[in-house]
This record gives sequence, C-alpha cells and structure tokens, in this order.
Amino acid sequence: MTASNSPRSNHAAGNSKFKFQNNIHKIERGVRIVVGLGLLSLAFVGPANPWFLLGAIPLLTGLIGWCPPYAMLGINTCRLGQGSKLN
Repeated sequence: MTASNSPRSNHAAGNSKFKFQNNIHKIERGVRIVVGLGLLSLAFVGPANPWFLLGAIPLLTGLIGWCPPYAMLGINTCRLGQGSKLN
C-alpha cells in the first residue's frame, strides 16, 4: 500500500466524510452561550457542587455552532426563518 492509497493520507488531505457543519441558529447559539456562562458561574456563587460543569456543554456548542445530538438526528436550525423546514 503506497502512501497515496493509505486511509491516513485521505483523512489528512481533508477527504473525510465526517465534517463539522454549523447546525445551530445564531440566536440559539447566543442563548446557549448565556446559559452556559450562567451555569459555569455557579462555581463561584452558591453551593459548592460539580453540577456547574454542565454549563460547559451549552457554552462549547454555542461557541463552535455545532451540536453533536443535532448532527446525529439530522436537525439543522441554521435555516429556520428562511422558509425551509428543520431538515
């Protein structure tokens, strides 16, 4: 197997079938960021418990604009309000 035929070379060249495509609407992204920051702020205010770490999930998905469960279910809210359906 030559280097050009190896699976690694195809992945390195950007020919991967798995791509991170934005699937979260900009308003939803903003809401996720605010909720995530709010939950993370519980680390500094309120009772000391590890539940504040759940704020990292909406914060990260809001910042990158991609939600793994949405991708698995085929949901894309980016086009909402533009006359297209969820899919």
